Amino acid sequence: MKAPHTASTFGKLYLIPTRLGEQPPLEVLPLSIRKIINDVDTYIVENEKVARAFIKKITPTKSQADLEIFTLNKFSQDIEIPEMLAPCLQGVNVGLMSDAGCPGIADPGAKAVGVAHQKGIQVVPLVGPSSILLALMSSGMNGQNFAFNGYLPIDKNQCKSKIKSLEKRSQLENQTQIIIETPYRNESVLKTLLSTLHPTTHLTIACDITLNSEFILTRTIAEWKSSQIPEIHKKPCVFVFHNQ
Repeated sequence: MKAPHTASTFGKLYLIPTRLGEQPPLEVLPLSIRKIINDVDTYIVENEKVARAFIKKITPTKSQADLEIFTLNKFSQDIEIPEMLAPCLQGVNVGLMSDAGCPGIADPGAKAVGVAHQKGIQVVPLVGPSSILLALMSSGMNGQNFAFNGYLPIDKNQCKSKIKSLEKRSQLENQTQIIIETPYRNESVLKTLLSTLHPTTHLTIACDITLNSEFILTRTIAEWKSSQIPEIHKKPCVFVFHNQ
C-alpha cells in the first residue's frame, strides 16, 4: 500500500522573482533562479504568455511542452487556488511567478501563498528585484518606518483626500509613504501629488527601475514645481514621499 503524503513529502512552493523590464534576466537575477526554473515544470503565473517567454529566456533548452501552467490573476476565483497547489500535495515542486518583480507583492499570487501556509506546504522565497523596495532604498527617506499604499483612488477628490491623509500620517509618525500607479495614469497622479502635497514635502519619482532608461530623483515639491518633469507616461513608476 502506498504511504500517504505528509508535510515532509510535500513539494515546495518557490516564489520566483522576474525582471522588471526587457533587460537580460541574469543581469538582475541570481543564478539560483535558473537552477530552480530548470528543475521545476509546474507553475502558477499571472500571465501564461509572459511566464513562458521568461522561462525560455532563463532556460532556452527547457521543453515548453512539459510545462504545467495555472493562471492566477485578478479574475481568478479563490475556489480555484487549491487545485493549483494540488501538485505540491503530491510531492511536486511548484513555482509562483508575477508578471514583473516579486510574486506576492502587489500581486494576486499572495492568495496562493496564503493557501499554501494553510495546507502545510513549505514556501520558499527567492531573491530578486522589487521596484517598491528599490524605490525606497534609493529615495533617501525613512526606511525604518514606511507604508506601501498601492494605488490611489481614481476619483480626483478622493485621490487628493487620500494624499493629504497620507502626508499627515507621514508627518505625525515620521513614516515614508509609497504608492504605485497604472503606467498610463502616471502623469495624472504626479500632477495631483504636486498640487496637493506641501511645498516642503520630499517626493521621489522612480521610473524604469533596473532598466537602461532608469530615472530616480528626490526633490521637494517646491523644487519639482520649478524643475523639468521627466517623461514618465506609460512607464513603470513608483512614487515615494515624506513630510519630515
